[in-house]
Amino acid sequence: MDSPLFPWLEKRHAGVLLHPTSLPGDLGIGQLGREARRLVDFLAAAGIRYWQLCPMGPTGYGDSPYQCFSSHAGNPYLIDLQALVGFGLLKDSELKPLRQLPHEYVDYGSLYQRFWPILELACQRYGAKPEGLSGYGSYVEFCEKEADWLTPYAAFTACKAHFKGKPWFEWPKKLCTYRGFQKSDLAQALDSQMDAVRFTQYLFFAQWRQLRAYAAEKGVGIIGDVPIFVALDSADVWTRPELFQLGKDGQPTAVAGVPPDYFSPLGQLWGNPLFDWEQHKKDGYAWWIQRLEANFRLYDVVRLDHFRGFESYWSIPAGAKDARGGKWEAGPGLDFFRAVQKAIPEAKLIAEDLGDITPEVRAMHTATGLPGMAILQFAFGSGPENLYLPHNLSRNSATYPGVHDNDTTLGWYRSADGATQDHFRRYFGVDGSVPQWDCVRAAYRSVSRLAVIPMQDLMNLGSEARLNRPGEAAGNWQWRYHAEQLDTLWRGSATYLRGLAELYGRLEPEDTSSK
Repeated sequence: MDSPLFPWLEKRHAGVLLHPTSLPGDLGIGQLGREARRLVDFLAAAGIRYWQLCPMGPTGYGDSPYQCFSSHAGNPYLIDLQALVGFGLLKDSELKPLRQLPHEYVDYGSLYQRFWPILELACQRYGAKPEGLSGYGSYVEFCEKEADWLTPYAAFTACKAHFKGKPWFEWPKKLCTYRGFQKSDLAQALDSQMDAVRFTQYLFFAQWRQLRAYAAEKGVGIIGDVPIFVALDSADVWTRPELFQLGKDGQPTAVAGVPPDYFSPLGQLWGNPLFDWEQHKKDGYAWWIQRLEANFRLYDVVRLDHFRGFESYWSIPAGAKDARGGKWEAGPGLDFFRAVQKAIPEAKLIAEDLGDITPEVRAMHTATGLPGMAILQFAFGSGPENLYLPHNLSRNSATYPGVHDNDTTLGWYRSADGATQDHFRRYFGVDGSVPQWDCVRAAYRSVSRLAVIPMQDLMNLGSEARLNRPGEAAGNWQWRYHAEQLDTLWRGSATYLRGLAELYGRLEPEDTSSK
């Protein structure tokens, strides 16, 4: 049998799952500033090795980080605006409109109205100085280094603003591709707007580099997330339409989703355009490799979303009302992962192998050697053969009580039927009074080399703190915690968590005596 392509997960560690938008603060949404560093400090004190995030791209309608305008760009909402006050690009008083927003959750509609005029003001005051801001590096060098994706993204974003937020396929026909835009008069007319987009990305990436360096100093690594698909209304599709299954009118001929199952009788209709894998194969999957290389410049480890879609994907005819009429189509399979391994031999990937997993998908998974995922909330209510029960787990895996799509563990347990609750109590030998901590302990002591806990579970929160409800178009991605909640967790549980990590071998050897 051939050696696995990516045998990287050899040590035992713990992690926390928290999207940066959920960080506390008084500017309407979590940002990459002081509170992000406080979280890193807590993780280090608690002996937690990894901070796992959802995708950090710029979001559109629905505010989902899994439907971004670009697979490379950063989300400007995460920019620490207080740092811009220090640079003289903003006055503290000019942040007042954001301070009037709720602190308990993200009000995306009001945030959109108030955030962008403030950021635009900072862009105007900066004036595209080539030397850049102190500690952030050269602005010109950043633009040159990232030009392959940054220039078309800046054009896409400037055009989108010019056309009042309409998707690219509703723009004038000659502008419905990046090539068409380059030949148009609008390319020069929107030059200043494109500079503003470049500057916001310069700010995002500079602040992220600083935060990641701070985390590294504290011994905390970052796990990022790459969605398999991109949004139709994105710079990616607008720039490289030939890489997707589109008709002559630029619209998808088929779209992504998953078939009907026990939980969803109509299946799930995601609507993302599907890849033309034959086109990708012709140049050795260059677009994908560039995408992954960009992510590995941001993160230490990358979770590869919807892993099974690389073996076969559910293709739904364009215009379908639900996912029932789709069919399975062959993906690139192991050929794709061999190309990735050749280009990025040290790649540390996690395979999101949830859902309908066939023997073919399992064979591809085994050949890659990538750690898969196990969700404890999916383990109970059936028999002892359930693959997510701790006694059935693999060492080469990452175990989670739940992920961003799940309810909190406390909310899940409270809403579970009596048989599921009884199974949970009998399996762990507990009374069910603190199911979230029962799952924390189960994840830590499991054979899985990686145990990742949602922050909501550590904070003992119920369904009110759920981040996402799949299938619901609005009201998601809003949860935030208060700074006081982290203080309480730190005082009450950091030492306990560090003790669990030491007890179950999830500390680096040099950290076992740290205080």
